[in-house]
Amino acid sequence: MRIGELAAVVGVSTRTVRHYHRIGLLPEPARQPNGYRAYGLRDAVELARVRRLTELGLSLDEVRDVLAEDAGKDLAEILAELDADLARQEETIRRRRARLRDLLAQAEAEGGLPPEAPVSPALATLFADFDRATAHLTAPEPESLALDRRLLALLDTSAAASGPGDWLGPLAEAFTADPEATRRAYALYARLDDLAHAAPDDPRVEETARALVALLPRDLPAGAPSDSAFLDAVYAGFAPAQAAVLRRVITLLKERTP
Repeated sequence: MRIGELAAVVGVSTRTVRHYHRIGLLPEPARQPNGYRAYGLRDAVELARVRRLTELGLSLDEVRDVLAEDAGKDLAEILAELDADLARQEETIRRRRARLRDLLAQAEAEGGLPPEAPVSPALATLFADFDRATAHLTAPEPESLALDRRLLALLDTSAAASGPGDWLGPLAEAFTADPEATRRAYALYARLDDLAHAAPDDPRVEETARALVALLPRDLPAGAPSDSAFLDAVYAGFAPAQAAVLRRVITLLKERTP
């Protein structure tokens, strides 16, 4: 058989056969006097086995181990590991589908998803509660509020990666507990917008920072991210005076921590 005939018998492409030759997965027969390679039954059997093993999910390196005479693992051991890996993938898919169902339910209940979606259910609730609490306000949404929502989504993702955070509950309570608290929060974001073109030493920086800290609950975890590169990236997203407010807020939060 020539390579095209071999590939057709096993149901793969000639490109696949040549790839297996290049990586040493299948031996390459010597060329005949006419310049063509002649494949026999043994080649077809080996190629068919490779196809069956890859269809089970084995990587080409794992297939090579199975085919090698000095393989460190036998086929049963490799298949057991593959089965365990597939079980983990099934559990991951199950969790993802459950999260998708939650998001779809949220979209139906709220008439859509926040621009920052997908976020954790707790943060989604905070966004929705704040939106409802500010729906009656006629002033345009402050630009710093939109930026802060994206920052909260980033912090929420970081917290999810390291374990559930405990800061969203107190934050939600502070911002949406009553109409007056919501109004003050909205006004603070507007004050941050006013600092977009101010100097970092503008007196309003200290005033705004202290007003923001006064709004935050005392049981809000005070631990700010310690990664200086991360904080530098956060500050770079704001105007200089706005970044100065954030730096001062972090300092004030640390100072009021017992």
